[in-house]
Amino acid sequence: MSHLLYAEDPEPAERVPAGLLFVPVRSGPAGCTARLFRTPLGGRTAVGFTSPQRLAAALGSDQPWVRLSEPALRALAEPVGATALTVDPRFAPGISRGQHLRAG
Repeated sequence: MSHLLYAEDPEPAERVPAGLLFVPVRSGPAGCTARLFRTPLGGRTAVGFTSPQRLAAALGSDQPWVRLSEPALRALAEPVGATALTVDPRFAPGISRGQHLRAG
């Protein structure tokens, strides 16, 4: 039996684009705008879902959405201070939607 030795730790996984996402939007005077949310710790985050079913489960079936690539969503969110991107957020049992991920 041979033992493998590693001289150093492997590199951390690189950020891989999430592909096209279903992004919740709201209508405004200039058309539709991506909804930004707050994490439980209060940070701003853009949110995208990998399917319309996951979006509906989290935000309701009447939530309007658009398809955006991950880089496009980041480009929209970063100028307004949302540097994080949350994909497919899930809610913990016993916590209301408003407590877990708040619109911001």
